[in-house]
Amino acid sequence: MPTRLNPYLSFRDNAREAMEFYKNVFGGELNVSTFADFQASQDPSEDNLVMHAQLDSPSGLTLMGSDTPARMDYNPGNAFSVSLSGDDEAELRGYWEKLSDGGTVTMPLEKAIWGDSFGMCTDKFGVQWLVNIAGPKE
Repeated sequence: MPTRLNPYLSFRDNAREAMEFYKNVFGGELNVSTFADFQASQDPSEDNLVMHAQLDSPSGLTLMGSDTPARMDYNPGNAFSVSLSGDDEAELRGYWEKLSDGGTVTMPLEKAIWGDSFGMCTDKFGVQWLVNIAGPKE
């Protein structure tokens, strides 16, 4: 298997909801394990939190995530973004519509000065997404 780089997102008590949302966006198979599944809880309140979730989409995307227990620092924000790019306009616009629904569009998905279509949004879980649809080849 080749080495891959996969986004790993952290949440506070809503990782399952967020990962189910991304499954709705990208499709595929979602596997979720809780802290209780691995007897890894340090406090009973952590039992049902997501220790690890992995979504594998039919198009080859992999997205991972977990809940951050209360005893650990959690600083959501703009320290990262997730980029989706390619030339399948219908697929990428479909992802854009679902990701931006209930979120905030910071730059509409439209033709950019470099010839591609590009947009930026923050989804309803605070994750920033960049979507780039390759323009026509010259």
